[in-house]
Amino acid sequence: QVQLVESGGGLVQAGGSLRLSCAASGTILSIPVMSWYRQTPGKQRELVASITSIGSTSYADSVKGRFTISRDNAKSTVYLQMYSLKPDDTAVYYCNADLVAAYRSGVHNYWGQGAQVTVSS
Repeated sequence: QVQLVESGGGLVQAGGSLRLSCAASGTILSIPVMSWYRQTPGKQRELVASITSIGSTSYADSVKGRFTISRDNAKSTVYLQMYSLKPDDTAVYYCNADLVAAYRSGVHNYWGQGAQVTVSS
């Protein structure tokens, strides 16, 4: 079975920084895309940033210039470095991966359990 496990959430003051990590475990053959989403109560989950296996990245307009997504392919891990955090960044952040697992054919989508990020004003 494949699992995505996030770490690094917490409480930070506005203007501060946090780094989220997400490690994929299990017998994984490849991970074409890894992403971070976030969700606040009553709102739809929104895409924050994505990165491909060759390092191509994309960001939501709301986080461009403040957040950086990166990955370590050898560790099957994706990171989200967040700078200049604002109260509006408060959300549960979810790791997401399109990956090929050894136990099932094709590319399938997986979610982590979520990590709370709270930015105080």
